Amino acid sequence: MSALTDDTLPMTPRAMRDEMIVFAVMTVLLVVVPWTGIYPFFVMQALCFALLACAFNLLIGYGGLLSFGHAMFLGTAGYVTAHALKVWALPPELGIVVGVAAAAVLGLITGYISIRRQGIYFSMITLALSQLLYFIYLQAPFTHGEDGIQGIPQGHLFGLFDLSRPMVLYYVVLVGFLAGFLLIYRTINSPFGEVLKSIRENEPRAISLGYKTDQYKLLAFILSGTLAGFAGSLKVFVAQNASLTDVHWSMSGEIVLMTLVGGLGTIFGPVVGAFVIIAMQQYLAGFGQWVTVIQGVIFVACVLLFRRGLVGEIAHYLRRSL
Repeated sequence: MSALTDDTLPMTPRAMRDEMIVFAVMTVLLVVVPWTGIYPFFVMQALCFALLACAFNLLIGYGGLLSFGHAMFLGTAGYVTAHALKVWALPPELGIVVGVAAAAVLGLITGYISIRRQGIYFSMITLALSQLLYFIYLQAPFTHGEDGIQGIPQGHLFGLFDLSRPMVLYYVVLVGFLAGFLLIYRTINSPFGEVLKSIRENEPRAISLGYKTDQYKLLAFILSGTLAGFAGSLKVFVAQNASLTDVHWSMSGEIVLMTLVGGLGTIFGPVVGAFVIIAMQQYLAGFGQWVTVIQGVIFVACVLLFRRGLVGEIAHYLRRSL
């Protein structure tokens, strides 16, 4: 797959400093959110989807692998975590671990199948596998079909933090998002990340240099799916339910939309894109089905006017790494 960005800046001390400054500003803004009067449920939901979009961006923005089935990791981890909390009565931390582990195993299986193909064939295989899981979850007894798993207990994290308190839950979700974000950032700027970028740019050349590209792509796929599952497990505590919506192909489409609107192959683009899309769903809900039409118009406008996405255009204009 050809390069997805045509003006990627090299990692320099200045670029790293810029990214750290933006990360510090983002962290401070998110920390003070509960004291601003903004609806906390909206921000927590946006943080979960921001982590999901960042995980997806790791795969496509830096690995050049376009997946149309990332919702299967979100939904699988959500269902497993919800079942573990409600039926097995596991504590929150173990429920998250079980859900993330399920997403990792799913990533290993689906990734092993998918990476054997490239381009649109890879994308179609991920979509087919995602739809297969959707119909399995529709019929599986433990998911309760179209009703989903409702009334999930939030419990006490590590026996100390009462997740039924909105303020406590918000900061737990925030810490989870920041931890996932930093893991992705470290991966991107590691030797593994550099090899991943080289595969994105020119896979035959990477093979000629002796890299086993299929192994790198599989590891990237598993890591991306695992982090997407982590986002799904966190989302269970926010919404207190797990439903088929999180496994449907339209959710995978929303993940792609978030990443493209924010900026493909940028560090902070998926976060901005997730907040934009979730804000539209939250504050334009009064328009009913027209919300989808509005999202489509915005997406078309971004493609035509902001080819690099919102953050990508800002980074290109300022010549900064964002």
